[in-house]
Amino acid sequence: MSAPRTVSKAASAAEKQAEKRRLDDALEEGLEETFPGSDSVSVTQPAPSKGDRNVKRVG
Repeated sequence: MSAPRTVSKAASAAEKQAEKRRLDDALEEGLEETFPGSDSVSVTQPAPSKGDRNVKRVG
């Protein structure tokens, strides 16, 4: 059994802040790349649909 992982509150807050900054930067880049446009951008990639299950992806 391994020892429980201990993370200080400051480190946890710093990680959350860094993740928020990364997501904000990705959103900003997406907005700049699609301007002008009527559809908003999404930072996250949706899960594959049922129809995508049989598609083989290369790359």
